[in-house]
Amino acid sequence: MKKLAEVLRDWEAVIGLEVHTELTTLETKMFCNCRLSHDDDPNANVCPICLGMPGALPVPNEKAIESIVMAGIATNCEVMRHSMFYRKHYFYPDMAKNFQTTQGPVAFVMHGHLDLEVSGQGAKERPDSTVEKAQDGSYVASIRILRIHMEEDAAKMNHVGGAEGRIGGASESLIDYNRCGTPLIELVTEPDLRTPEEARLFMEKLRQTFLTLGISDCSLESGSMRCDGNISLRRRGETRFGTKTEMKNINSLKSLHDALEYEICRQAEVLEEGGIVYQETRHWEPSRRRTVVMRVKETADDYRMYPDPDLAPFDLSDEFVERCRARVPELPDAKRDRYVATWGLRRSDATQLAGDPAVARFFEDAADVTGAKVVPTLANVMVNLVPSFKALTVAQVASISSLLAADAITFAQAREVLEVVDGTEGDPERVVDERGMRQSTDTDALGAIVDEVLGRCTAQVQQYRDGNRKVLGFLVGQCMKASKGSGNPKMFNQLLAQRLEA
Repeated sequence: MKKLAEVLRDWEAVIGLEVHTELTTLETKMFCNCRLSHDDDPNANVCPICLGMPGALPVPNEKAIESIVMAGIATNCEVMRHSMFYRKHYFYPDMAKNFQTTQGPVAFVMHGHLDLEVSGQGAKERPDSTVEKAQDGSYVASIRILRIHMEEDAAKMNHVGGAEGRIGGASESLIDYNRCGTPLIELVTEPDLRTPEEARLFMEKLRQTFLTLGISDCSLESGSMRCDGNISLRRRGETRFGTKTEMKNINSLKSLHDALEYEICRQAEVLEEGGIVYQETRHWEPSRRRTVVMRVKETADDYRMYPDPDLAPFDLSDEFVERCRARVPELPDAKRDRYVATWGLRRSDATQLAGDPAVARFFEDAADVTGAKVVPTLANVMVNLVPSFKALTVAQVASISSLLAADAITFAQAREVLEVVDGTEGDPERVVDERGMRQSTDTDALGAIVDEVLGRCTAQVQQYRDGNRKVLGFLVGQCMKASKGSGNPKMFNQLLAQRLEA
């Protein structure tokens, strides 16, 4: 099978995503007062409404509707003042009513977009000239959102005895209706994505946005956020869509990228050999790194959708929409731009810090402690050191950042200190002093060491002056050895360069 880059030179991938997100931060289900918790004993949180008993009448969850309107505002969507719920019929044990309550052609929010910044290796996946690329090859892709609609989640099925928990080969299937009726929003993109990396970035940015809104825990591992990917191919230069396949329930960013990459290459191989790509639902198997057929894809007619007679149409007032708008916090892109403008952070560091609300809060709390001058160093510590540890405090991270900014310790020493204080109330300053790590920044004392090293390393001095700049690292090492590790390597580097260039 061809590699992705080779395939994309001849074929254009057309990708659309359907992202399902459970509103896990709510207290009750979508249409009843059952407690919203998936960790309780099986079937502990059920009632006649979520079990689909005859005569049980649903009552919409107002907070869930607030959440979807906030999601729409945060993704540049239009809030529709008039919408309604429909019944989507299918017959499967995970939906006791034999229909799912969802929304019809007009959802609560419609027609938005998210802009993706694609750089590095991901930018190389898109060889065509349909996007304007910067000098470094990076580009911005604007991905249109068709709609975000509200529906209820199905129950959880546990297949006992099958491989990887799947129904094939299972001896029995158990149903837990605790999840049935969980408020769920589904975002549907237009087919604007062209590479697996764009799809991964879109999913990542959407997850960051919803986390910032506080409407879901967005756990890909537990399934509270999951994605279906629709993919088809067409020859470059063509405008007509090919036949699409759908990958169901992808539950990690890596799996989304890898599944789409495999499916692009698979479809290209089929088409180039004169075969037919069938419209079908496929499943990604990470262990085998391949997609397999699940079923032939249903059409909209198969669901026999019609307006739900038990739920009145919705007319959202301007007051309700503005109340939702006021609840939308500073979003990741705006936060990133503020970090760059306020503290001069590198854009990549600012993007990483702003993407997770918990990380952003920790960073800003530490910045309040360190002061503005230390913040760039703090950002470096947050991005490159903190993720390796489990339980550092704001005070500890602020302290280690201040030590680094003052050139009192090296980055390697900072890691050693954090290993000592992680999970404790230990003070990095005290650890540095107790272990004799604090480095000298006395220019006169360090200068004397530099002069001594240059005096006895005449061969390396000549190599440097002959153009071998790599020898400077050797000389810094000699200075560190002469100072018994107490000298600051950055200052040694500067002093050596000054003297060698004189």
